[in-house]
Amino acid sequence: MNTRPIPRAAAAAAALTAAIALSACGSDVTNTNDGGSAENVLTIDNCGREITVDGVPEAVVGLSPTQTELLLRLGLADRIVGQAQTSTAPLSEAVAGLAADIPVLSEDTPPSREALLEVEPDFVYSPTDYEFTAEQGFASHDQLAEAGVAAYTATGGCPDRRMQGTVDDLFTDLANLGAVFDAEDEAAALADEAQATLDDVESRIEGLEKPTVAQVFVEGGALTAIGAGIEYDMIRRAGGENVFGPDDPEFASFFAAQINPEALAAENPDVIVFAARDAEHEQATRDYLAQTLPDVSAVANDRIVVISGSDVYPGSLGNIDAVRTIAAGLYPEAFQA
Repeated sequence: MNTRPIPRAAAAAAALTAAIALSACGSDVTNTNDGGSAENVLTIDNCGREITVDGVPEAVVGLSPTQTELLLRLGLADRIVGQAQTSTAPLSEAVAGLAADIPVLSEDTPPSREALLEVEPDFVYSPTDYEFTAEQGFASHDQLAEAGVAAYTATGGCPDRRMQGTVDDLFTDLANLGAVFDAEDEAAALADEAQATLDDVESRIEGLEKPTVAQVFVEGGALTAIGAGIEYDMIRRAGGENVFGPDDPEFASFFAAQINPEALAAENPDVIVFAARDAEHEQATRDYLAQTLPDVSAVANDRIVVISGSDVYPGSLGNIDAVRTIAAGLYPEAFQA
């Protein structure tokens, strides 16, 4: 296949305990005590870096809407001093009102170094390490550390984890953030709800024949296939048989690769899954598939599943929603009741 890489464009308590132990997944937490002080000092192993948090952070920034939403659902609205990349994804109606008065630091891109440091955060939560790229004008990890800011990247978005990330990485983030913000009960409730959704999906699709699935992304007439990372695991957890995978040479170094339409036609998947930013992007992608690949089984039989682009961000509760949405598209009869 002709390709070229694209740029970076269960009880809850048990789940949390297991997540903390998963240092191989990118994060680990150690509790210490500062000379007998009542404040806990936490050391977090995140993306191969050690982050020390002395006391509960009081000035927090979510560097994308998905991160802001998770912080809000942990009950931290009164501690969030900034939100970023606000135009890239909508907050859910359940929490949007809580964010109305939170300063917007950026809309389309991560905030500049100056904009982020101006609100004097002591903790920032990001979906990937891209948000800390100094060459782009963003505050780097070193610059934030010098300013006394703990910078946490979602486990599934760590550079050394992006290719192997799974939906379960979210539980590691919930465990870490619950410990950092002294919000273990809130984190446990979110973990419990997420695990219940995954268990429900698993029980509904158990024993059913797996359809073949391709996950793609279309932008400006370019077709990209997803073959690794969290997105790949979403298809697996939803009961699909991925036609592209991490063992394919095209995905040896990056989770996505631009492909020719003929490569997708040759795989002829039963179902196509794609992420859309908004209604306009969804329609443009549907039009592209109908015009370019009308004879592919998924297109001819209108077996196309659309998920929100924000639901594929690492460290997002939407990862769980995406699994259920995909599963319902693969097995509609199993989700009618």
